Amino acid sequence: MTRHLYDISRGVQPVAPPADDEIDLGALFGTLWRGKLWIALCGLIALVAGGYYAYGLATPVYTTTASVALESRQEQIVDIESVMSGLSGDQVTINTEVEVLRSRRLIGKVVDDLNLVADPEFNATLREVPLLSLGGISDAVRENILGQTLSDNLRSDRAIRDAVINAALEQITVSNVRQSYVFNISVVTEDPAKSALIANRLAELYVEDQIVLKFEKTAEATAWLTERVAELQIELETTESELKAFSSNTDLISPEGLVALNRQLKDLRDRQTDTVEAAAANRARVEELNDALASNDRARMAEVANDPALDRLIATGATAAAPQQFQERFADVVARATLERDRSEAQQQAIALTISEISESIETQSDELVALQQLQREAEASRLIYEFFLSRLKETSVQQGLQQAESRILSYAVVPNEPSAPRTGIILALSLIVGGLGGSGLILLREFAQNTFRTAEDLEAQTGFSVVGQIPLVPARSRKKVLQYLQDKPNSAVAEAFRNLRTSLLLANLDKHPKVIMSTSSVPGEGKTTQSLALAVNLAGLGKKVLLIEGDIRRRVMSTYFDTPEKQGFLSVMLGEIPLEAALTQLPGMDFDVLFGDKSQTNAADIFSSDHFGAFLDTLRERYDYIIIDTPPVLAVADARIIGRWVDTTVYTVQWDKTSYRQVIEGLKSFDQVNVKVAGLVLSQISPRGMKRYGYADSYGSYQTYYDT
Repeated sequence: MTRHLYDISRGVQPVAPPADDEIDLGALFGTLWRGKLWIALCGLIALVAGGYYAYGLATPVYTTTASVALESRQEQIVDIESVMSGLSGDQVTINTEVEVLRSRRLIGKVVDDLNLVADPEFNATLREVPLLSLGGISDAVRENILGQTLSDNLRSDRAIRDAVINAALEQITVSNVRQSYVFNISVVTEDPAKSALIANRLAELYVEDQIVLKFEKTAEATAWLTERVAELQIELETTESELKAFSSNTDLISPEGLVALNRQLKDLRDRQTDTVEAAAANRARVEELNDALASNDRARMAEVANDPALDRLIATGATAAAPQQFQERFADVVARATLERDRSEAQQQAIALTISEISESIETQSDELVALQQLQREAEASRLIYEFFLSRLKETSVQQGLQQAESRILSYAVVPNEPSAPRTGIILALSLIVGGLGGSGLILLREFAQNTFRTAEDLEAQTGFSVVGQIPLVPARSRKKVLQYLQDKPNSAVAEAFRNLRTSLLLANLDKHPKVIMSTSSVPGEGKTTQSLALAVNLAGLGKKVLLIEGDIRRRVMSTYFDTPEKQGFLSVMLGEIPLEAALTQLPGMDFDVLFGDKSQTNAADIFSSDHFGAFLDTLRERYDYIIIDTPPVLAVADARIIGRWVDTTVYTVQWDKTSYRQVIEGLKSFDQVNVKVAGLVLSQISPRGMKRYGYADSYGSYQTYYDT
């Protein structure tokens, strides 16, 4: 809580708190030390409550643990990793196995095997609920008002079994030992034998479940492999039959023969090229010879024929003598050329026909070879797949009788001899600690929530004014006995406190003693009137003439302190209706005068603001050494602020542990606004028991016991 500090002497300006928010550890420990009795009481109450719970309410429970070790990547006799491989042992696998151990399926098997549905600890429907308990009341409301019972809500066996499984899950804890493949299965129940039985049975079922699961998987794999092998066998037989039929019906000699045909085709194509060129040359020669023959030019004919015989005939000139011989010889040349032409053309056609036949044969045999190779590949693939699955089928059949679990029971749970809870020592220690912390929290909360004054130091720190008096609570049952107590107990702490107040006021200014003293407070009931009376008694004890004026003419409570008849007061004297002596009241055994207030229809503030009141006070100054004016609270009415202009000093009363910070600050601020100076503050009605209760007995206890009560 942030508290604003006000220095009234500086015009009621707020004094900023320190810039840092450091915690004063000394003040904190001091606050806790003052509340040590409350802290001890809270700790004791918490200790008693913890003991009552530990020894009376808490039901003893027993905890036991079974251990299971995970076999990571165990070697099988026959390798069948494709069917059921071992566990890898990584963190994901370990976490998975923990969840498997806590699975509802496995816990359900434990519930069924041990018949936990018939156990009231796990089956809530079998418990007897007291009628006056919270559960009994709720069941009665459902049955009588809503027309349903607990058995109606859980009437099905399945719902009851699910509830039992839930209850069992709450009592079972599975954990992995750090840096290992070991799982601890802990069970907590109200029966030690039951705890061990559940833990051991869960471990056994976990191992058995692994074997059963692998057996089921192997059986499924065997059935699937058997069916698949039969299908593959039929497929292989069909493919081989197709290959055999194709091989018997094809004209394909062999792949090597097909290669030879291709080579022969290449040679024929090369020969075809030469034949085509030769046929073209022969045709050209025949055409050239026919052209020469048509020209009938023997020289040209001999040149084109390129025949030695014709060349000799031309050279000897025989052509002129024997033209017939030349013509016959040339006709033979033309016939030979024509024959050569016809032969080359026939050879060209024969080669082309052969090439066509061989090409067609090669194309046909190539297609058949591709089809044959495809059938061979399919048959080979079918044979390989069939052999692979047949091998796996044999391995699976052998493995089906050699299954091993991935886990083994490392240690069985033993029956505990002592309950694991409640741990009475820990409960008592924690109760004491929690109680102490709770008490400390309450003390600090009360301290932070405080907005009243309990010490003079706090009052001075918050207001900026010095405390001139600390008045204990007067042990008088009524107001009329206050003065009697002061007379009967002159050496009491209360009387000494008033004497200290008197001394502080008189020594505040040695050069000029205040004659007119105003006593006021923030709100009614703070003890300002009692303080005014006690101050008048103490000043009169010095042999001084003292006058006590009742300035609170609205409430007029001063008469409740005396057994005197009512008479006219100072208003009547101010108005000249009666002399001063007629209005004064002399108290028996008291050496001071009292001037009561009057009832008036005029506003009190107007009366105190008038010059008649100032002149009246000047008249009283001449007759009395000290004049004490008991005024109304400053926050209630404006009378005190008006009267303060006529007095020499003002005493401001603050009730211990009741008047709030805001009320005091606002009251002092209202005086500062009208330039009324406050001489000091008085902390009144201090309760010695309250000081002890708040932990201030070290400061006030010795002070209190020094005086007589």
